[in-house]
Amino acid sequence: MAEHKGILICGEIIEGKIATITKELIQTGRRLSGDLKQPMNLLLFGSAVREAAGDALALGADVVYTVESASFEESVPEQSLAIITTICKQSEPSLILLGQTDMGRDLAPRLAARLGTTACLDSVNLSLDSETKSLLLSKPVYGGNAVAIWKSVNFRPQVVTLRPRSSPPAESDISRKGKIVPIKVAIEDFQIKSRLLEYAKGESRGVKLEEAKVIVAGGGGIGGREGFQLLDELAKILGGAVGISRVPADEGWMPSSLEIGQTGYVVRPDLYIAVGISGAPQHLAGCSGSKCIVAINKDPNAHIFKEADFGIIADYREALPPFIEKCRSLLSI
Repeated sequence: MAEHKGILICGEIIEGKIATITKELIQTGRRLSGDLKQPMNLLLFGSAVREAAGDALALGADVVYTVESASFEESVPEQSLAIITTICKQSEPSLILLGQTDMGRDLAPRLAARLGTTACLDSVNLSLDSETKSLLLSKPVYGGNAVAIWKSVNFRPQVVTLRPRSSPPAESDISRKGKIVPIKVAIEDFQIKSRLLEYAKGESRGVKLEEAKVIVAGGGGIGGREGFQLLDELAKILGGAVGISRVPADEGWMPSSLEIGQTGYVVRPDLYIAVGISGAPQHLAGCSGSKCIVAINKDPNAHIFKEADFGIIADYREALPPFIEKCRSLLSI
């Protein structure tokens, strides 16, 4: 068997474009490949991947493996697993990176079992031991209250998923050169044990939460659905998005698709305004990477103030209206 060498990123494509999480994986992969002095390659599969493959080269991939077929438009786990397994056996990477997404969570354990190796899910940072060059993986533990660092063992390849927003996305550079390698993968009917019956796309409103530069998030202190009208107004003025902590989702005030935290989105906006949010570790695990956190809470002992860059101790019903008017005036809206 050939020696395991190099990094393979299992990429994702959304609406014909390389997903943000894949750009983040490429950034991490480029850094590690430089330290290891090994190539970083990318796998893309779907019904139309040629244009995305060219974009991947500009982002920094050395080789882009493409597996193209109209039948790959559907997200079927066994089908995706067969494709990735085939490429891994041909390229023999030492490290396989996936995003901690629906696809990554589903495929990483299956892939590790298929390759006879181990999987480490939900890492937030990958680095190398300066002496041994062993991979060091950082993972949140105890509900996000601490970060544990795990050292890689001798199993190869290693399968790792990286949490979204753990790394900045790679920047495109059209001067970069690389190679696109189309590969045919034959998948037999007996390998497919599930079928996609329906794909329902949720209603998209305004800026996507995971891509927003400004997020106005509300928690249990909002008190009900009506209070989110103020948050929505502020978010629109700032060109941002509205998010929530766990309580508004559990109470049915807002859809759970807006949740930020350990069981929701992980975000890294430039500005995060936390309104009526106590600051539980499970929520902070999703927003602690924000460049600036502003907290508005009437409880002076709320934990969120320990994490915030700026704090306002006040009832949001009194604090937000003048805050909104001031923003409207400054932005001439």
